Amino acid sequence: MEPSTLDEVYRKYMMDVYRYLRLLCSDDATAEDLVQETFYRAYIHLENYKDENVKPWLFRVAYNAFIDMLRKEKRSVVREKAFFHGLADPSASRPEAQLLRKETMEEVKEWISALPDLQQQAILLFDMNQFSYQEAANIMGVTLSHFKILLFRARQGLRRNRERSDDVE
Repeated sequence: MEPSTLDEVYRKYMMDVYRYLRLLCSDDATAEDLVQETFYRAYIHLENYKDENVKPWLFRVAYNAFIDMLRKEKRSVVREKAFFHGLADPSASRPEAQLLRKETMEEVKEWISALPDLQQQAILLFDMNQFSYQEAANIMGVTLSHFKILLFRARQGLRRNRERSDDVE
């Protein structure tokens, strides 16, 4: 594979992969590490990849890197992540708007994290990253009909979580 090809793939999909991994792991530093691992694996295996559409394959590689990280974490001691959440964003222009956006995103993350793992994946791949049904099903390694069921149930779960949150307020 030519280095320029990997550079193009990196420039085109790095932010999408980062956002996907950031929503999965809820930590900036871990997401950055996983993006690096994803593109390292892509560098090793991309020359063997013959399909034209690289993005679904790249997301599958990212998901596998995330799963591998979870398996490693089960065998190691996990440190507190609160330090990273306390750091201020230097690009903040309006603190009020940023706070509202952060609170909304935190609430959505909580609703998504309350779902079962496969339903979380379905929402993240289809609704957040705009993969087609078939591409998302392939990334998850499930059939198309099973993916559609997972997505339907995930959306129902999100509605229930939102309604519960609205009732509490």
